[in-house]
Amino acid sequence: MTISIGAHVDQTDPLAEAAARHTTVVQFFLGDPQGYKGPEIAYARGADGLRADAEAAGVDLYVHAPYIINVATLNNRIRIPSRKLLQQHMDAAAQIGAKGLIVHGGHVNKSDDPEKGFDNWRKAIEATDLKIPLLIENTAGGDNAMARHLDRIEGVWRAIREADGFEQVGFCLDTCHAWAGGIPLKEAVERVHEITGRIDLVHANDSRDAFDSGADRHANFGAGQVDPDELVAVVRDAGAPVVCETPGGAAEHEADFTWLRERL
Repeated sequence: MTISIGAHVDQTDPLAEAAARHTTVVQFFLGDPQGYKGPEIAYARGADGLRADAEAAGVDLYVHAPYIINVATLNNRIRIPSRKLLQQHMDAAAQIGAKGLIVHGGHVNKSDDPEKGFDNWRKAIEATDLKIPLLIENTAGGDNAMARHLDRIEGVWRAIREADGFEQVGFCLDTCHAWAGGIPLKEAVERVHEITGRIDLVHANDSRDAFDSGADRHANFGAGQVDPDELVAVVRDAGAPVVCETPGGAAEHEADFTWLRERL
């Protein structure tokens, strides 16, 4: 089985970044990952040009939605702008022909009922025109996160299964987040498959921090605290395209690709 392995890159010219890494898979932000301003297309030939050029080059594009999106929260001043921003990035990602839009699971506050957060996810799915797959990503930290622990991921999936548009919702499994979030990597793929029925993308990252630390700090392969065999097993068992969100530029990413390929 051949697994596509790529990286998170700068959005200015993702195709040049793909070529520099000798890969056919890249992920990037469209605009500020910490801002509500809305997506920006930095590519010189615009959104339609990027779509056409990516198709011609045989490069698969993935877009990561801004980190600040939190559609689960009970706070209207965050949830409503989050939904708007999610739709804007969905529209922009579809326009460039992206294979998926990755979004973090978000969280509720300590005193909130998590069931309300799950239901807010259902409402968000129903309120969003999902033109391409929306891939919900597990996260590393926060006791009230919607996608850190397996039972919470299960709660989200139980709620969104009822939503119109659910067939366009997939899952992005992050190895650093799983490790730091307290999900044993030995069982991560099997358990996520049991809950969601699918893994559409793997974010393959080593972790600078200890198991269940709640810290989201990525490391290059072999430079962190994740057991190398367990990390490789996740990639192999998931059988999905891989995006490395590891530190560095093209040279460091190519070294990570080689490290992973040699062990696969």
